[in-house]
Amino acid sequence: MAEVVALWVYLSATPLFGLTATLVTYVLAHAVYQRTGQAAWANPVLWSVFTLACLLLATGVSYPGYFSGAQFIHFLLGPAVVALGWPLWQRRAEVQKRWGRLLVAALVGGTAACGSALALGWALGLPGDVLLSMAPKSVTAPVAMGIAEKIGGIPALSAVFAVLTGLIGALSGKLIFGLLRLPYSGSGWAARGFALGTASHGIGAARALQVNADAGAYAGLALGLQVVLASLLMPLFFR
Repeated sequence: MAEVVALWVYLSATPLFGLTATLVTYVLAHAVYQRTGQAAWANPVLWSVFTLACLLLATGVSYPGYFSGAQFIHFLLGPAVVALGWPLWQRRAEVQKRWGRLLVAALVGGTAACGSALALGWALGLPGDVLLSMAPKSVTAPVAMGIAEKIGGIPALSAVFAVLTGLIGALSGKLIFGLLRLPYSGSGWAARGFALGTASHGIGAARALQVNADAGAYAGLALGLQVVLASLLMPLFFR
């Protein structure tokens, strides 16, 4: 026990704490996810976030202290997103044939995601800066923070909305697609993936890639389209 306490004191005082805690928590959560047959409710990102939040509260470790170590994993988000382009490159011939429809779908989907958030927030009487923070909720968190700053929202709050949106999409996607009776073949997988990537950005794309390669490829495409379109159009619209 003395050795365990000494190890804890050492880790909590160095950047290794954030790195170790994140890796151990995610590995355990992913093991449970695999044991449950990749059930949506066992999403490893969801349970990792919940477990780490409880750990920080219980130990009194500040978020900046935790992130000083976790930033090494945060850096890998960039290469991970770029890697989503590989399955898309393998299907480049299909994308070239459908580029017009895909662009229209991205515009309509992004408008629906932003518009529904604003309408719901307005109906609930939320303050203006909170409403603006909700607008880019379906864009991946780092980009959503930049957009929120440009349009007068709160970047940190926008990141929270983006993460929650991604988790909700990853958890509820299978149920919603089942109710819509989308086929488990051909264009059905493309439609599922594109919808998840449009509404739930990176977390939804990761979920789609775990289920089917076609779904993952189109989810990555939708994620990229939303980043580009939202970055260009949202600041112009809200101006």
